[in-house]
Amino acid sequence: MNPALFEIPADILETIVENAFEWLVVVDRTGNITYINNNYCEFLDVKRDEVIGRHVTEIIENTRMHIVADTGVEEIADLQYIRGNYMIANRIPIFSDGKIVGAFGTVFFRDTQEWMKMNSHVKSLLTKMQSYIQSFDTGVKYSLDDILGSSKQMKSLKEKVKTVASSDISVLIRGESGTGKELFAHSIHQLSNRSHQPFIKINCGAIPEHLLESELFGYEEGAFTGAKKGGKKGKFQLADGGTIFLDEVGDMPINMQVKLLRALQEGEIEAVGSTKPFSVDVRIIAATNRPLEKMMEEKRFRADLFYRINVVPFLIPSLRERMEDLPLLLDYFVQKITKKSGKRIMKIDNRVNQLFQLYSWPGNIRELENVLEASIHLSNDEVISIDSLPEYLQEAHPVYPLGEKDLKEMLEETEKRILKQSIEKYKHNKLEAAKALGISKSTMYEKLKKYELD
Repeated sequence: MNPALFEIPADILETIVENAFEWLVVVDRTGNITYINNNYCEFLDVKRDEVIGRHVTEIIENTRMHIVADTGVEEIADLQYIRGNYMIANRIPIFSDGKIVGAFGTVFFRDTQEWMKMNSHVKSLLTKMQSYIQSFDTGVKYSLDDILGSSKQMKSLKEKVKTVASSDISVLIRGESGTGKELFAHSIHQLSNRSHQPFIKINCGAIPEHLLESELFGYEEGAFTGAKKGGKKGKFQLADGGTIFLDEVGDMPINMQVKLLRALQEGEIEAVGSTKPFSVDVRIIAATNRPLEKMMEEKRFRADLFYRINVVPFLIPSLRERMEDLPLLLDYFVQKITKKSGKRIMKIDNRVNQLFQLYSWPGNIRELENVLEASIHLSNDEVISIDSLPEYLQEAHPVYPLGEKDLKEMLEETEKRILKQSIEKYKHNKLEAAKALGISKSTMYEKLKKYELD
């Protein structure tokens, strides 16, 4: 057969290569790009003539093309994270006269829709795998490394975690909603001698009062209409040998506080419908954002229970009290959200940074994450701008061009806004508002008078 019959003109070969592969890149022995098809260039948002000759690591994130070109070892169906999504790549070495001269890489999919479907499938498998692995653990999701912050307050709290973790001493974690109290509870257990035992959480404010006792202490078969055959273990039984985390403990009904106190003092619980108590060995970590001292004065929270759980207090600062940690938190959440969503964000506009610094963040870190998630999804380009922020935040602070207002004026406006929010939050209880802001009562009155908020 005449080989000439099978010679393909260059323009036809180019058409075949461009359309046979969704993405295709070819590198030489040193990893420099010698060819890349238009589809790949469009995905990477680059121009072909500007990338030919450049090293592949400068153009494609997490690439291994240069490694294959160097080792001559092919890599088939390898999972690669690129521009916010997973793809599956083949990397094949190219040989000539028995010597390696380069490598080419292709993507497993023939069209964008197929790639998107496979990407979702891969993410689903990874999630299932992670859930399967976590099903064998003790219930702890966070460690001390997940508590972000280099401010003096956060460094001190993290050292305190290390100090108290190894003991069985009770801990009460206090702070505003959204400050990350649960992360501290997980971290204390994870560093404790009980770390291989269960970590059981119960939200005392999310369970109806008539169900709370059975949730905490379990019930016997036939204890009430609809009771499960064989009964059911409560959170204390499940946590035996480990730690029980009583979240929102300040919302616990007063009658349940009595039963909880007995369980803590005696180390015994009694299931609903049972006449025989049995012993449990648990460590108590509690958390609340409620003013327990005031609640004790009003007979809404038992003083003996307070002193039983408040052996070692942790006070988690609000975000506005540690604004020096804001850049670190912004960087972390932007990376986390873009990796999850597939959106590409290169920077945050300077006016947005200014607004973030002036805003009081009543929802703390949880609000910050939610704001960033909304902004990233609403952004039409690779920059988080004022227009991509939620409307309530745009209206919360006027952002002044430099020179329009001096620093003193901007700080005073911010202080006035925080004072107003605090007074409203504590329903005009100035003493409580002053305590929350860490200032004296006299200072509070002076500032309220200054800003005509009295």
